[in-house]
Amino acid sequence: MPTAEILRQVRQVHIRTRRLVDGIFAGEYHSVFKGRGIEFAEVREYVPGDDVRAIDWNVTARVGQPFVKQYVEERELTVMLLIDLSASGRFSSAPRDKSRIAVELGATLALSAIGNNDKAGLILFTDRVERFVPPRKGRNRALRLIRDMLAFEPENRGTDIAAALEYLHKVMPRRAIVFLISDFFSADFERPLRLARQRHDIVPICLIDRRDYALPAVGIVRLRDLETGEERLVDTGSRAVRERFAAAREAARARRRRLFRALGIDFVEAPTEEPWIEPLMRFFRGRERRLEAGR
Repeated sequence: MPTAEILRQVRQVHIRTRRLVDGIFAGEYHSVFKGRGIEFAEVREYVPGDDVRAIDWNVTARVGQPFVKQYVEERELTVMLLIDLSASGRFSSAPRDKSRIAVELGATLALSAIGNNDKAGLILFTDRVERFVPPRKGRNRALRLIRDMLAFEPENRGTDIAAALEYLHKVMPRRAIVFLISDFFSADFERPLRLARQRHDIVPICLIDRRDYALPAVGIVRLRDLETGEERLVDTGSRAVRERFAAAREAARARRRRLFRALGIDFVEAPTEEPWIEPLMRFFRGRERRLEAGR
């Protein structure tokens, strides 16, 4: 992609997602993802009603009147985006393919993190990790992540979520909020997901295209697997063929849901034919309600 076109698309995605972050999405990220604790901020004079346990006795003795310690939430978090760049992401029955939706989701989450003074980083993967961008703060970091998500051309075509999670485990020894964005057409990844869940807050975002789960009745067609290149003739006019295909795909989807629930992982399913902001907002509001209920 020419540099001028890359810059144009970066600006386009940045403008679109910035509006969402500043408008609809404002406050949701901050209310759901809390810091790791509290840190000391300053001391101030004691006023009636203050908790006497907060009195700083050293300062009180030095100045001759009571002072109390003030603390603030330790906000700094690390957000990692794991973005699936496999060839199946280029397919969609909607106006924007799965890879473009993944970029917009990633950009929104990165801007939300940067806007809260958190760090944001990126792992782009296919059937291997293709690029790692370490987490950093700042507006320029958000623009760098958007550029990489848009412009990076992967060498491979397959999908290996397990490999991406294993790489995450190696490069991120400390806790992070991890958004795993993929259509999840991947071999078994339960064990590395279980390990990652022990250290990180994992949020899978599953990109769902209806044609990945239901064949249209259009007669005999030649279908090609975008990741393997394998081709085969399929009689989509056969009701039995369509039902077998749908049943297999729905069974895989059900297994994935059961795995996430068994591990206590909140997940998002984002259909490509609908605005992705809606399922993302449902996730944030649902988690916020659970946090409020747990207080």
